[in-house]
Amino acid sequence: MPPSMSGSPLVVRFGAVGDLVLLTPLLHLLHRRLGQPCDLLGSGAWMAPLLAGNPDVRAIHTLDSRRRPYLLDASQRRIVELLRARIPGPVYVCDTHALDKVRWLLARAGIAPQCCVYVADVAAGAKGGHWNDLWLHLGECTPAAFAAVACQSSPEDRWAAPRLFVADRDRDDLRQWLNARGFIGKTLLLLQPGNKRTLKRGRLGQLGDDKTWPIERWAALADALARGGSERRVLLCGAPSEAGLLEDIRRRSNVAGVAVAAMDLPLRRLMALLEVASGMISVDTGPAHMAAALGCPLVVMFGAASPQTWLPRSPFGSDVVSLGGPPLSSRVADIGLPLVLQAFDGLRLRVAAR
Repeated sequence: MPPSMSGSPLVVRFGAVGDLVLLTPLLHLLHRRLGQPCDLLGSGAWMAPLLAGNPDVRAIHTLDSRRRPYLLDASQRRIVELLRARIPGPVYVCDTHALDKVRWLLARAGIAPQCCVYVADVAAGAKGGHWNDLWLHLGECTPAAFAAVACQSSPEDRWAAPRLFVADRDRDDLRQWLNARGFIGKTLLLLQPGNKRTLKRGRLGQLGDDKTWPIERWAALADALARGGSERRVLLCGAPSEAGLLEDIRRRSNVAGVAVAAMDLPLRRLMALLEVASGMISVDTGPAHMAAALGCPLVVMFGAASPQTWLPRSPFGSDVVSLGGPPLSSRVADIGLPLVLQAFDGLRLRVAAR
């Protein structure tokens, strides 16, 4: 067990859901190497439920905005005061954007540069690799101020894939939800048509969204999956703001076995669902990373992002199949329905939820 430092490691990451899922191996490695669970600074009320129950996280702090002037943003002033009051510990800055503001906030909180490690410096020669491997590389670094008390990691400290934690109360909640909707004992197949851009705009096909797959293809896919057996239920998953889009897909599929899960699928229930669902087809987005981390067999459609860097990883050996992405294509719309169905047919699906 490594010697304890004076304060917990502080990890700074302003990302989306998938970014935080990918960060969990770094949090674990830092906890093991440095002797204390991490404090996490980011943005988004979803961070707390996503990482609830993670033993590598001590506390989560959020900023409302990094762009607003300091005097006009109460959350920035609150974070600076909080950081000033913390027992000093190593700081890992896992962002490459808006670094001037991050450096300024850390300096205002009295955190010296020698207490920090920046991924922008560490990753200079590591372009093209997977995020999981980059975070493990970063986790082996130690700020100069703490070099004397850091320990080397052991192989079991280095997770090859992200992990999430589902509590028994989440499973109980899911069981009640499944029972109320008549899904107990059914083969649950999940479709995730939306991504972060869809969440903002509420519909597919927006200019510049390389992750859009046409509604007609989603409907045909749902239709084909639902017709694969009477025990199947196809669930169209998404945020409440995407409910209209998902209803449109359901109507076009014209099959009784297709249902929308948007208004009643909060994050913790989604996590419990991903823990038992038979399989999932998704665009490259946060729920796809959640699915892999919870062992759900998965087909992921990529646009401009490279699967070499962003492919979800499973800690349980469940199937994760990527389609599209450079150099094959730069838009999800370039992926044909037959290719998706072929990839899905090759998945080793889970048994039905009981």
